[in-house]
Amino acid sequence: MKKIPATVITGFLGAGKTTLIRHMMENANGRRIALIINEFGDIGMDRDILKGCGLETCDMEGENGGDVIELANGCICCTVADEFLPTIEALLERPEPPEHIVIETSGLALPKPLVKAFNWPEVRSRVTVDGVVAVIDADAVSAGRFANDEAALQAQREADETLDHDNPLEEVFTDQLNCADMVLLNKADLLDAATLKAVHDELAAKLRDGVKAIPTSHGAVEPEILLGLDAAAEDDLDARPSHHDGPHDHDHDDFDSFAITLGDIADPEAFEAKILAAVKDHDILRIKGFLHVPGKPMRHVIQGVGARIQRYYDRPWNGSEPKESKLVIIGQHGLDKTAIEAAIRAA
Repeated sequence: MKKIPATVITGFLGAGKTTLIRHMMENANGRRIALIINEFGDIGMDRDILKGCGLETCDMEGENGGDVIELANGCICCTVADEFLPTIEALLERPEPPEHIVIETSGLALPKPLVKAFNWPEVRSRVTVDGVVAVIDADAVSAGRFANDEAALQAQREADETLDHDNPLEEVFTDQLNCADMVLLNKADLLDAATLKAVHDELAAKLRDGVKAIPTSHGAVEPEILLGLDAAAEDDLDARPSHHDGPHDHDHDDFDSFAITLGDIADPEAFEAKILAAVKDHDILRIKGFLHVPGKPMRHVIQGVGARIQRYYDRPWNGSEPKESKLVIIGQHGLDKTAIEAAIRAA
């Protein structure tokens, strides 16, 4: 019996994974795709964002649990046995199993432990990792935010004792690149040709032989490019080095997340200014959520990474859901949650 292919979509916070998946679903051409979404923290937002796609082929609530399954009880690479494997087994036991499984990991997840899980006897004979796709924020890399120049880092550490420690973001970023079968340089539209080429050449030098880096904008990649890589990634784990190979624990204590529930937001533009001020004053990596704008029948999505904020209306509010504004804030450990919330709630 032919194995069901599974594609792992990995990438740092705000790189554009959810946008990529929305585009994939909009161009699935009737293919039965099941999505497994894992988010950092206890509040899931990506599933609700995907609900805004409005596609008839995207069954969110079906009798078998729907085609979009959210794992929001911890990092997928740390809860493999407890959550992920039972979810895969449940998909396989459906009367009509999916033709392809797409897994969107948390931005903080290490892909290799997840790929290892496909060697478990319960799933190995029925599912294969078709490929690991790493979505990279090309604009952020061009600014050096997630560079992995060991010589430069060592020079910084020698010059400043406060830098004499491992950067968890750097490790996650490198692990995602090392495990990838394809790399998408997303947000390429924000860079000029020369800068994009420099980012491409820098990352290409770090990739495994045969792995391609493709410039993309707004996650617009045809599914035929992403699906059908036939990598069987679970069979060549030794070729995918990780900072966390060996008897080490993957610890997310370096990151915090929390949710803020708000009332009506009458002026989204002014609210965005508050968000930008909070990002500037605090070490906020990622903001995402929904706003209720009085007089508007549609939900207003807000997403941000660093100082880049996106806002758009995605779909009408459902009659059964509360019309409220809700945000998830993600940053490195030590976030001043009280100060951030006060700044965002300020009149």
